Amino acid sequence: MQNLFYQHLQTQFPFLENKKLLLAVSGGLDSMVLLHLLEQLPCTIAIAHCNFQLRGIESFEDQSFVQEYALQHQIPFFCTQFDTQAFANDYKLSTQVAARELRYDWFYEQLELHQFDFVLTAHHADDNLETFLINLSRGTGLDGLSGIPAQNEAVIRPLLPFSRTAIEEYAKVNNLQWREDSSNASDKYLRNQIRHHLVPMLKELNPDFLKAFGMTQEYLQQAQELVSDAASMVYQQVAREDGDTIYFDLKQLMRLPNYASYLYQWLKEYGFSAWDDIYNLVDSQSGKQVFSADYRLLKDRDFFILSPIQEPEKEIFFIEKNQDKVKIPLKLQFCKVTDIYKADSSAIFVDESKLAYPLVLRKWQEGDFFYPLGMNGKSKKVSKFFKDEKISLLDKENTWLLCSNEAIVWVIGMRADERFKVEHTTNTIIKIELI
Repeated sequence: MQNLFYQHLQTQFPFLENKKLLLAVSGGLDSMVLLHLLEQLPCTIAIAHCNFQLRGIESFEDQSFVQEYALQHQIPFFCTQFDTQAFANDYKLSTQVAARELRYDWFYEQLELHQFDFVLTAHHADDNLETFLINLSRGTGLDGLSGIPAQNEAVIRPLLPFSRTAIEEYAKVNNLQWREDSSNASDKYLRNQIRHHLVPMLKELNPDFLKAFGMTQEYLQQAQELVSDAASMVYQQVAREDGDTIYFDLKQLMRLPNYASYLYQWLKEYGFSAWDDIYNLVDSQSGKQVFSADYRLLKDRDFFILSPIQEPEKEIFFIEKNQDKVKIPLKLQFCKVTDIYKADSSAIFVDESKLAYPLVLRKWQEGDFFYPLGMNGKSKKVSKFFKDEKISLLDKENTWLLCSNEAIVWVIGMRADERFKVEHTTNTIIKIELI
């Protein structure tokens, strides 16, 4: 195995030579073999150990075992302890998911803090098969069937081509010591059930099952690359980005023979899970939305609008007399002028004598009404104005009102109010401009 491992590194990860590497070492068989293999290479290594405190004294015995090995072999040692169960309870996660999040967050902190180039983990071919079967049992897209990636940003998994059997043989030949995780014997977790019962049956049916599975995953990964390339090309035709917001043209989308597949490829990274709701959104009325933890997808007439979920903003801001600039929640500039010019959606001119200070900046509310400039003194509800102007729900939520007492002076960026317009008797003209 040793020669095959080094050949694999030279072929797939030649850039690791002479790099500063952080090894995730639990003390178990796989990580101790990886550590032993890498000790013999021309690179700088350090050990990172996570104590998840899930197995009582065993967890601390694992920590002591790895720490003692590091001391004996003069390898830098980094260790952290997590209250994993409390974290899982607080964030409503499974224990395994909580441990994974804690582990990788800490690894990346160490990479940055100590300027390591990569972190290496000891995932192997059997781990890959088990992950595939777990995802298959739960229902998954092509991503879930493509397996554990050999490299994911700064995380590298150099043992993926090697079986658990080969790793164990290497450990025994080299008289390596390791710690057995007692929880691995339990069928409490789905992974252990698959490891203990399903995988042995598959290997009994075909002794070369692991090799055949590896070939299948290569084909799946190639297929995923083709899908990603196609999705990226079509994205250029259908989507338009504006800052953090993405607009998907529904007419262009509906021309695609399988638009649902493209939507999945484009939206999966944003944390959505209610895929039927997303696909049904195409035929829904405007204003319908689907949410993930951090994003929402809004149906708005001719577009799907993807945007981050914004934290509620402070509702009211005051503007004092003679204040010439506002920076929050949006940028406004006030200045006295002698004449009206360039009146458009980004600037209005008002009669200062009609303003009552302090002016107020706030979001619109149901029931708000104003007298749109140019409507001959007729009032209109702000909600009706939005509807007539075909303003999207997202734009409505981002619209601010400039008010004097209870009266709306300006639906900012859209329309001024007739009551504050400049007339021939006006003595002082104020220009208010949205920057």
